[in-house]
Amino acid sequence: MLKKQRAEYIDQHLQKLYPNPPIPLDHSDSYSLLVAVLLSAQCTDARVNTVTPALFALADNPYDMAKVAVEEIKSIIRPCGLSPQKSKAISVLSQMLVVNHGGEVPDNFADLEKLPGVGHKTASVVMSQAFGHPAFAVDTHIHRLAQRWGLTKGKNVQQTEVDLKKLFPRDRWNHIHLQIIYYAREHCQARNCFGLSCEICRTCYPNRKNKKVAFKP
Repeated sequence: MLKKQRAEYIDQHLQKLYPNPPIPLDHSDSYSLLVAVLLSAQCTDARVNTVTPALFALADNPYDMAKVAVEEIKSIIRPCGLSPQKSKAISVLSQMLVVNHGGEVPDNFADLEKLPGVGHKTASVVMSQAFGHPAFAVDTHIHRLAQRWGLTKGKNVQQTEVDLKKLFPRDRWNHIHLQIIYYAREHCQARNCFGLSCEICRTCYPNRKNKKVAFKP
């Protein structure tokens, strides 16, 4: 099966499995999504969803969050890990949104990526899920599966993103990045499939005998 054929099969299969993939992080607007995505770095979405209700009960908009002491934010988000860095980032980005953007989350990559704690992946999630702009947020799940499925040889998420954008239609990017994440969690786990067991891996590589070890980003 050629790379283009694999991509077409994967696209069709994922659409059947997850026709309307839900956004995994609980949020009510672009600001709460931005903060939730920031908290999800090196933390599961499930844990973030247990922490954000208390945080947003304290402050659910940049104006109020900018007034909250960093230590108070840190005490709430501690279960998410990296709380010293994340709490400071949430405080400073909230102040920046108030001062520079009228309290609104910007809907462009340039301004989003100027905010502390917001890299390209986080900006891509916000652009895609909050504003509906085509974006392909590549996390470790997507990076791993793209390698297992022979869609990229990229050794980092940046190259994987470039390769996947070439293979999948632009109007599919927002859905398919979520669909791959759900498939990775449910069918092609890091320490389970190894490119040998799940339906997509078996279909794309029916003769594969050895484990496919992905380059870590």
